[in-house]
Amino acid sequence: MSQQTASSATASSAPLDPAEDVALARAAAAGDAAAYASIYQRHAPRLYAVVWRICGRHAARAEDVLQETFLKAWRALPGFRFESALGTWLQRLAVNTALMELRGRGDVDRLADGEDALEDLAARPRCTGTALDLERLIAGLPPRARAVLVLYDIEGWTHPEIAEALDMAVGSSKAQLHRARSLLRERLGEPA
Repeated sequence: MSQQTASSATASSAPLDPAEDVALARAAAAGDAAAYASIYQRHAPRLYAVVWRICGRHAARAEDVLQETFLKAWRALPGFRFESALGTWLQRLAVNTALMELRGRGDVDRLADGEDALEDLAARPRCTGTALDLERLIAGLPPRARAVLVLYDIEGWTHPEIAEALDMAVGSSKAQLHRARSLLRERLGEPA
């Protein structure tokens, strides 16, 4: 999946029919590999876009996370209780898998406070005019702040949902969002 696809997948995705997802999920849970392939085709572009951002625009990492997400989903699908939409369940699984990947790469300390990423971001020259690359600026945020920004501003999650997924207090989620937005404003040359 290309970076072009990642950045445009969210905007170009048409709403998926939940009833079709339910039928596909039930068939896949019963062992129908073709139904599972359809689930993958329906949901992979959007999930890739989310994990690509959380993984700091690292395509190989995002691909690994996406594959791991769908492996976990295949194993867990027989126990899926349909209490939420399939897409919501897959997205939470993908986000958690992406965060585990960050922790597994030794970014656990950076997830906690992100000071190294702050220094890296502050050292970069400011983007101006047509050279502005918002995705690159988001990728340069500290991992935890980046994850909250992506989930809240791009994916539309609430602070309680983010707090639960990232194992933090709701107030910490709000603080990380404020931090991420402030850093972006600073890099864009806007007053705080």
